[in-house]
Amino acid sequence: MGFFNDSFRERVRAASDIVDVIGSYVPLKRAGGNFVGLCPFHKEKSPSFNVSPSRQIFHCFGCHAGGDVFKFVQQFENVNFPEAIERLAERARIPLERDENPAAAQVRGLKDHLLKLHEAICQRWQQCLASEPAGEIARTYLAKRGVSADAIREFRIGAAPEAWDDTVGWLQRHGFDKALGEQAGLIIRKPETGREYDRFRGRLMFPICDEQGRVIAFSGRILQGDEKIAKYVNSPETPIFTKGRVLFALDKAKRAILDAGHAVICEGQLDTIACHTAGVRNVVAPQGTALTADHARILKRYVNEVVLCFDGDKAGRAASVRSLDECLPSGLAVKVASIPPPDDPDSYLRQHGADAFREILGRAQGFFDYYLAQLTAENDLGSDRGRLAVVRAMADKVNRTGNAVLIDTYAQRTATRLGVTAEAVRTEFRKQVPAAPRPVRAPAPAPAPAPPRIDNADAALDAAADEAATESAGGPLPTAPEDYVEPREMSRPGQPELWLLKFLLLADHDLLAWAAAHLDCTWIAHETIRNVVGLRLAQAGSDRAAELGPLLEQLSQDPFAVQLVTEAAMEQRAVAELATQLSEATLRLRNLWIDRQLSILTGQLMDVALPDERRIEVMQQQLQLRAWKKTPLAELGGF
Repeated sequence: MGFFNDSFRERVRAASDIVDVIGSYVPLKRAGGNFVGLCPFHKEKSPSFNVSPSRQIFHCFGCHAGGDVFKFVQQFENVNFPEAIERLAERARIPLERDENPAAAQVRGLKDHLLKLHEAICQRWQQCLASEPAGEIARTYLAKRGVSADAIREFRIGAAPEAWDDTVGWLQRHGFDKALGEQAGLIIRKPETGREYDRFRGRLMFPICDEQGRVIAFSGRILQGDEKIAKYVNSPETPIFTKGRVLFALDKAKRAILDAGHAVICEGQLDTIACHTAGVRNVVAPQGTALTADHARILKRYVNEVVLCFDGDKAGRAASVRSLDECLPSGLAVKVASIPPPDDPDSYLRQHGADAFREILGRAQGFFDYYLAQLTAENDLGSDRGRLAVVRAMADKVNRTGNAVLIDTYAQRTATRLGVTAEAVRTEFRKQVPAAPRPVRAPAPAPAPAPPRIDNADAALDAAADEAATESAGGPLPTAPEDYVEPREMSRPGQPELWLLKFLLLADHDLLAWAAAHLDCTWIAHETIRNVVGLRLAQAGSDRAAELGPLLEQLSQDPFAVQLVTEAAMEQRAVAELATQLSEATLRLRNLWIDRQLSILTGQLMDVALPDERRIEVMQQQLQLRAWKKTPLAELGGF
């Protein structure tokens, strides 16, 4: 994917009013100059989520999420920055413009053509199912399976005619190159003859979508024919489809997954569709029963727990056990919901209803409890061989976690089930060499923001800031809730620095220009505040000084800085009042800095080994600093 240049990003930002965008996801009500609502990023009963139309930012005073319109889409949709821009551009009907090198542009062009082709053939197969004679068998099958018309429309189910060249002919009639159809996996070319024929023939067609809801592949289920024919045929991997990285229905389930706090993983498309139809919408499926480490990594972006709900037969139980190995490296907690055999989720829902199915999900066992129950059912506990098989299998799985508490817990539970001592099982567990979990292919994490510098001068400032906090212009800042967990930065700035940041973020062009002329960033001890103020003062000469979006983009790799900016900028103040407060805050910080320097110099004078020449220099510096402290900013060119 190429990059979007600054001009394009700003066009998209200008066309994406933050109140309109967030209001399409979250109900908002006006509260003074801002809008408020219940935060979509944590559960709350009283609204603490604020949206500022004038600053085009949002901030939650409960969980401290904050940012601009791009950041909101990133967090709500769980997408990266370019994808957020792309979605907002599509919403505003702005054609995409990327900065790409020729090779990247060629790849992007191919992907765009493949997406267009997949969308078009999806519509063709939908039409076939809906009204053509070739779709009659598929319509009958869906009616028999109890798939509703609403579900057919939502999941865009279609039917591929029983013909060798239906898609081949369709490509030619609609101006698609057959080579593109071959790259998409829709048609196959025989090497020996060069003849093309359809991959999908006489099948019920399930579109497979990416997280944005774009059709990228298909899964076709056979409706009639020889038992030797594969029950399902899937698209091959293409530039837009990698089987092990796509979860069926994630585009429709992701909001429900976030709300529920866990994802339910079923075995196939019809099971997943049945769950969604029954109102259990936090359900997805891998392509087949094989859950991969990439699937687990994708789900970990949304939640910390998954519930496996595969078929109740032996193959389904085996798939549940295999899935643990893929989930462990991602850090996902795993539970297993047991469907009574011979049912699968689809048949169980049709026979017993949604409430009974939800009860099964609610009774889902932790993976190791489920696995222990399976092992004790499948092995003869009356024999040494059976008991040893249980211990070894449990050791192999539990040891993979590397968690001493889990290992000891399940050593005790295994001992209880086998009627032996816990210490004996612990000993056997220790004998088993755990297989190293396979690493998850994940992007390198962004570097953590550097901690603030701590030295004697900082300590002096902290003490002075605490003294001055009650005198701060405008009163104290809002306090964080009791359950708030401090970010990794470890240290919040003192009140004078926070107020200075607030005033600078609210400042108009003229006030910002004054601050740039009279404020020295070295007066600010807290590193994050100092960095933010430096970036803000650099906007002084810009016509867009009142806009915070570009500033937040520059701070995107520092979540703590973004939090401070959105929190500080959410308040509204009159410019006339703000001018006086900015001047006073600047003067206060200057004087606190002077106090710090005086404290350092006093410490130097206490050194009996200090040479006389240096002692005189230090005393002169003290006199100069004290004189400077008595000089008001107005005499230095203030308001």
